[in-house]
Amino acid sequence: MKFSITEAKSYLIITLGLCIYSLGWTAFLIPSEIVPGGVGGIGTLIYYATGKSIPVGYSFFVINIFLILIALRLLGSRFGIKTIFGIVVGSVLLSFQQEWITEPLVDDKFMASIIGGILAGVGIGITITQGGSTGGTDIVAMMINKYKNISPGRIILYIDIFIIASSYIIFEDISTIVYGYVEMGVAAYTIDMMISGSKQSAQLFIMSTKYEEVAERVSEETGRGISMLHSTGWYTREENKMLMIVVRKHETQHIFKVIKEVDPKAFISMGSVMGVYGLGFEEIRA
Repeated sequence: MKFSITEAKSYLIITLGLCIYSLGWTAFLIPSEIVPGGVGGIGTLIYYATGKSIPVGYSFFVINIFLILIALRLLGSRFGIKTIFGIVVGSVLLSFQQEWITEPLVDDKFMASIIGGILAGVGIGITITQGGSTGGTDIVAMMINKYKNISPGRIILYIDIFIIASSYIIFEDISTIVYGYVEMGVAAYTIDMMISGSKQSAQLFIMSTKYEEVAERVSEETGRGISMLHSTGWYTREENKMLMIVVRKHETQHIFKVIKEVDPKAFISMGSVMGVYGLGFEEIRA
């Protein structure tokens, strides 16, 4: 029962992320004639090339399904249910929101590219943190990477640059390309911030005369491992024990609360760490 509730929560969060993602496209990018990268960018090109007769959501769905069918043949079963869920829900949201929103919410195209990029980046970031995906150029990158020793990130970058540059064929306006690249940069930065923000960790050194009680409560209430180190005060020459613990940053407030309840006079040093690998954190990758 607990697993099913957790999974349901994850799908709800993915749906929220896709709502934000599609809002950025339908309220700012598409009506402002800004062509970002990815399958959505291809859908935007098709939308304007056909005289606005084929909504972006339709193209988004068809192209992604086509890519998945090819990838299943070349790569085997490497796509989870959440990826398919993201493609289907994303297509539906893009279609419905594009019908509801016919004019951009801001008149300035530069602001539209900034706001649209932020919303798209936040939406994708939320989706990725829950193990989901919107498919698209990610699938193409995986297929190319199987046969060529090129990093997926570089492949996606090249594809997006080409898609955005192709907008000149339809709009014949250099500024449209510039706005597309602005959106691409803003979205990429936002995605990185969303993903790294959810994985930020902190290292705490705790010095307290009640170190045993502090360690016991923190361990029981957070489930995190604690290392106990021998320490000697240089001024007092008193020997004591120092606790060292690494946790996610969102867990630090609870630890501070516990320490204050046990020993308000405790000395605490906290620092951000670039990466934490192992049990309870990130998988070690070679």
